[in-house]
Amino acid sequence: MIRIKRQQQIAFLIAASSLLACSMASADAVCDWNMKAGEIVVTAKMGPPPANRAMAIANTAVYEAVNAITKRYPAGALKLDVTPGASVDAAIAAAHRTALAKLLPSQQSAIDSAYRTALAKVPDGAAKTSGIAVGEQAAAAILAMRADDGAAAAETYRPQTAAGVYVPTAIPAVTHWPQRKPWLMTSSSQFRPGPPPALTSALWARDFNEVKALGGKSNSRRTTEQTQIASFWEATLPAIYDGIVLSIANVPGRDVTQNARLFAAVAQAADDALTSVFDAKYHYNFWRPVTAIRNGDLDGNDATERDASWTPFIDTPMHPEYPCAHCTVAAAVGTVLQAEIGSATVPALTTTSYLVKGPARNWKTIDEFMQEVGNARVYDGVHF
Repeated sequence: MIRIKRQQQIAFLIAASSLLACSMASADAVCDWNMKAGEIVVTAKMGPPPANRAMAIANTAVYEAVNAITKRYPAGALKLDVTPGASVDAAIAAAHRTALAKLLPSQQSAIDSAYRTALAKVPDGAAKTSGIAVGEQAAAAILAMRADDGAAAAETYRPQTAAGVYVPTAIPAVTHWPQRKPWLMTSSSQFRPGPPPALTSALWARDFNEVKALGGKSNSRRTTEQTQIASFWEATLPAIYDGIVLSIANVPGRDVTQNARLFAAVAQAADDALTSVFDAKYHYNFWRPVTAIRNGDLDGNDATERDASWTPFIDTPMHPEYPCAHCTVAAAVGTVLQAEIGSATVPALTTTSYLVKGPARNWKTIDEFMQEVGNARVYDGVHF
């Protein structure tokens, strides 16, 4: 498993955009496979928490397999049987195929197709055979390690109601996620933030009125650009971040083990971020803007006026508001990338949205990218 510095974890602490792939030359097989895996996850229509878990498992297996062959970094916890000269590219393909086939069985055909295409580029022989064996070993080991991480626990959410009284019947997303075993944290509550603003506070009134003004489906004060940003970041699956990771991975001079390690670190951090954020969400159980704005007369704050017909720009996700999951994952991704490049000049960061047909978005700094995700969720009308 990847271990990163404690201060990176405190900041909270995958995969590439398929649209970006057409115009972006990949650095190596790790980048190629992350682009393909991102496409497969989008096609599978997984929710963001299970999707991030799947990418963390696959990318961790790939890193363990590649590093076992190249020995660029100290050996991890896995003890893999490696034949000298084993093919790195074959190992990457086999690790992805083994992990993804287990986690996304509905996509078996696409996974096998990508696997055959990748292996066709590797010359037949002992190196290829050995590489496949290493990749399969690594994936099987990581799958076994994460089999009891809590993702398959029974969902036992109990809607709050009185006998005989109707409440909306959709069950909130991954209510069991706080019980998962993290990759890097000591527990899902390790970095639980303080509570949201008191409903009687000036801060609450400011946040309420901001999203009411900017996040509505109609009569919004959003600018054209803000609306474009809102639509762009409605995408929440790992692929939305992949172009940004590739912006670093494709810098000239990087090698395949560095990139395998980077993708694994990003994926583990993003998965832990969601484990952590759902702990906080279900701990505080804070209302979404659509609920708060339609009940603005109930919060005890004279500065929040009810709008009985207000609706958000996008559909509200089925889980509590506080904190923002998309923002937390963005911070995890950005923090790992910043740790990776250190004081080096940041290359142009770019990615595309799999939900929006249009040009890529670009940022000069990692902070700009992270801030935009937070703003987008206000423009979307689903977060304060």
